[in-house]
Amino acid sequence: MTTPTSLKMKNDELGRQDDDLRPEYDLSALKGGVRGKHLERYRAGTNLALLAPDVRAAFPSDEAVNEALRSLMQNRPA
Repeated sequence: MTTPTSLKMKNDELGRQDDDLRPEYDLSALKGGVRGKHLERYRAGTNLALLAPDVRAAFPSDEAVNEALRSLMQNRPA
């Protein structure tokens, strides 16, 4: 079994650095990146709900789920 320690040893033996950046990438072109730069915009446009398997079985499509939820919204008291 290969452990992380043995992998590091093998990499060190081969003279490789600890990073896993592929040689074809230009590291100087990657400088200045901002982590999470688009995260807020991504979250604003994402609206997913994870359905339990039994619920998903009752609603075969996204439209079926939407139709059922709209029906509930119309029938609820204001």
